Amino acid sequence: MSSSFTGNISSASSERLDALVATAASASGPGLAVAVLHKGEPVYKRVLGLANLAHDIPLTDRSVMRIASQSKQITVMMILLLEAEGKLSLDDDIRSHFPWLPDWECRVTLGHLASNTSGIRDILDSMIMAGMPITAPSSRATAKAIVARQRDLNFAPSTDVLYSNSNFLLLSELIEKITGKGFDEALSHYITGPLGMNDTRLMMRDDEIYPRLVDHHRRGANGSWLKSTWGIAIGGEGGLVSTLSDMIRWQQNLRNPMVGTTDMVERMGRSFVTIGGVASPYGLGLVNTKQKGVDLIGHGGWIAGSRSESFRVPSEDLSVILLSNHDDFSSFGIARDLLDILLGREPGGLISRQGIATLEAHYGFWRSEDGGFLFRLEEAGGLPAIAGSMGVSPLEEIERGIFQARGALPSFIFSVALDGTIVTERFGRRKLYRKIEESAGMFIGISGVYESDEAGLTAAVGQQGESWQMHISSPFGAACVELESCDDDMFLAHPVDREPHDAWRTAPWILPWLYTVRFTGDGIVLNSDRGRAVALRRRT
Repeated sequence: MSSSFTGNISSASSERLDALVATAASASGPGLAVAVLHKGEPVYKRVLGLANLAHDIPLTDRSVMRIASQSKQITVMMILLLEAEGKLSLDDDIRSHFPWLPDWECRVTLGHLASNTSGIRDILDSMIMAGMPITAPSSRATAKAIVARQRDLNFAPSTDVLYSNSNFLLLSELIEKITGKGFDEALSHYITGPLGMNDTRLMMRDDEIYPRLVDHHRRGANGSWLKSTWGIAIGGEGGLVSTLSDMIRWQQNLRNPMVGTTDMVERMGRSFVTIGGVASPYGLGLVNTKQKGVDLIGHGGWIAGSRSESFRVPSEDLSVILLSNHDDFSSFGIARDLLDILLGREPGGLISRQGIATLEAHYGFWRSEDGGFLFRLEEAGGLPAIAGSMGVSPLEEIERGIFQARGALPSFIFSVALDGTIVTERFGRRKLYRKIEESAGMFIGISGVYESDEAGLTAAVGQQGESWQMHISSPFGAACVELESCDDDMFLAHPVDREPHDAWRTAPWILPWLYTVRFTGDGIVLNSDRGRAVALRRRT
């Protein structure tokens, strides 16, 4: 595709960009910081909102805020620099560096970690299943202990792609082990020092204090703003804070490397594996997406109280950067709407009228023919959306009658068959889903205690008044969830108390459900979007 962006933004386009930014920020609330680069130079910059609501302190391009999972690309760059020094190889078996990891009877490499193709279950989902509240303080040692208790993988390495923070937790630990430095010291040595990114560093916990550090925010139950906190200790998987000014430097480095090489940047954006003849969208810390036929390379981030996004558009020599100190919007969607305006296109229009009608006629729960997987089609923001344990995502129509979630790593593409079933496809593999009719709520025979070596889980299921509950415990925590009948043998796990502050103890987001619980007669199986087939057997 030939370039259509000249670098000149008309006053009318600038006003449209400003108006779009204002949909996710206001002068009296938490804000948004946005920059657009063309040929490496800023051509649009907008900062709107407050860094601190109590003292009316405005957000600036030097306000320090969490960038969440955008941290992953910087972590991977350090890994590649260490590889160039001969201190490791992406082909290394991870157990050669971490012998305390389980023997999964297959070879998991550093490359699998950096490309999200290892099959290792996500640490956040594992913590929730282990009854450990994410918003409560915890240590890196605890996180590593939970990974070490994983008895199975989600899938064999290189056979699928599933986003997992566990992968980058291990890479963060490896950087410290190889360099003999703390993560922050290694970051300064390899990345931020040479690039002059002086405000970028690891903020492992929310109780740390730095110059110009913003407050991070979430919406309260009544719509007011609340300060948001993150409890677990987090590393290079999502723990970096930065500024708009620093992230401009980072994007300039990806375009014309001062740290690393052009080959390293290309490797980061290139598919690491091909599965079923389909190239993985996840490279090494960077993701390949499309916006209305235009190729993008970047990464987003979401942590309690913050969202972020950045990507490069190689065909236009264009970069978009977005940071925020609240999480009440879609950074993925806003950044791509910004791109549409820059390219002279109308934002939105991602589903045809016929597509909307087709999806509306199929709202409800859908379950895979093998019984293990579940999603829900519903309306959100006036348009069709898909819901799972990680939240609700708008849908887009990538071809006539073929849909996917609007996000960096959609679970699958799908279409509605003539017989009314839904057929999904992922890496050339097809799966049939059937609509769940109203559940009879059959709870007969499910009471009991179930156990698993996975994280030392114990689950006690029983009736409490008119509801059914499951008390799940492990050496890492305990939680009580309410079981909502979805199908005769399938249940949705919710925080037992739906009041937001109580729900936030379990997970820092209000989710459609935490995970599903499937009863098999002699046991139960827990499934989430990032943690598959955690099996517990009935205690005899």
